[in-house]
Amino acid sequence: MKLSSSVNAMARKPARMWRRIERPYTRVEYIDGVPQPRVRLFDMGNKTADFPVMLTLVAEEDVQIRDVALEAARVAANKYITKMIGGTNYKLKLRIYPHHILREHKMAVGAGADRISQGMRKAFGKPVGRAAQVERGDKIMSIWVKPEHFEYAKEALKRASMKLPTPTKIIIEKGRELLKGKI
Repeated sequence: MKLSSSVNAMARKPARMWRRIERPYTRVEYIDGVPQPRVRLFDMGNKTADFPVMLTLVAEEDVQIRDVALEAARVAANKYITKMIGGTNYKLKLRIYPHHILREHKMAVGAGADRISQGMRKAFGKPVGRAAQVERGDKIMSIWVKPEHFEYAKEALKRASMKLPTPTKIIIEKGRELLKGKI
């Protein structure tokens, strides 16, 4: 009789396990097997142009944001804004970096796994990913546009915020006087 290998398959644990801020664990040079951050780009769009309006996505709670959530937010915002106004009419910047290394004590999951894994409680764990530790009021992402593209930029940041595990708000940091009838 052959046993199924599904007992050994490890699924990604839910993000709520790492939402709580803990002591930062960042010294990569002392840790073996740390995965690279999954964020591919931090600056997108036209990086050299100067745009008069700047909108920023700000966290409203203290939270840890996984690198995969940051990448999903970046992709959502970039894809929408590129489709709506083109690749040269904006500048988008991810303003946080996932320094914190997440650890997990891998245990067997599935039917009957409670008999198999009666290992240590609160074990230190192996590195499984990275997260950015964000405090209330920290800037997550900023976008620079022309005044006529304000609504598109606002929608792009709104779509990005849906991928993040914290409530956010969009603030206008620069160019409020240029948006008289649009706010």
